[in-house]
Amino acid sequence: MASLSWDFIAKLVCIGDSGTGKSSLTIRLCEGRFSPHHDVTIGVEFGSRIVPVGPPNTKPLILKPEISRNADISNGLPEPPRAEPEVEQKHMKLSLWDTAGQETYKSVTRSYFRGASGALLVFDISRRPTFAHVQDWLNDLRQIAEPDIVVVLVGNKSDLTTGNENKREVTKEEAEDWAKKNGVLEYVETSAKSGEGVEMAFGRVAERIYQNIEAGKYDLNDRRSGVKGPGSGANRGSVKLGAPAKGGWGGGCC
Repeated sequence: MASLSWDFIAKLVCIGDSGTGKSSLTIRLCEGRFSPHHDVTIGVEFGSRIVPVGPPNTKPLILKPEISRNADISNGLPEPPRAEPEVEQKHMKLSLWDTAGQETYKSVTRSYFRGASGALLVFDISRRPTFAHVQDWLNDLRQIAEPDIVVVLVGNKSDLTTGNENKREVTKEEAEDWAKKNGVLEYVETSAKSGEGVEMAFGRVAERIYQNIEAGKYDLNDRRSGVKGPGSGANRGSVKLGAPAKGGWGGGCC
């Protein structure tokens, strides 16, 4: 067993219609497993996962020039490569709030939108009505959450779109188009059953939140920002971890 500390903690909410797989996505991320039978969420459930953010985990693409600026023109040989300074990997603890999707609990679950810095807006690829309702969910979120909340649109149950019995009712193109038109960061397709795309979806939100932290967009001592950092009194908490999950993230639920 190894321990991993975190530099930031961010509150994320999973929202969308009932039965879209929000709880299954959270369980897959936190516990690395899929449960085909999950009780309907009442109110909200919780999970957490520590993920790497920023360099060296994410490196910007550097295009090589036609002629290197380090080339020694006199003899045509390049200079020896210079050692890059080591960058300490930063980690973010995602505090996941899995909300109920049933209309009965909407008045309750809306209250959990406050103080969230990120959101996964989930629909079921095989059920078009759940896609039609994402606009309502996004409107509710933006009325209550902070204006700069990071949102990723997630089309879950991609495992139902393969083989002879393709049950896809929402195309990738129309979901991507909706995300662009509504100012959503991006669209990611996932399968809580196979794990495909799950870490990517949560990782995209975490990485953008980290970029916003670096840009100074959050007051890390203000609870309403949904992000805590150095000086918050909760920084660098140690969490025991098991083997790294498939895809390279170490993590655990707390």
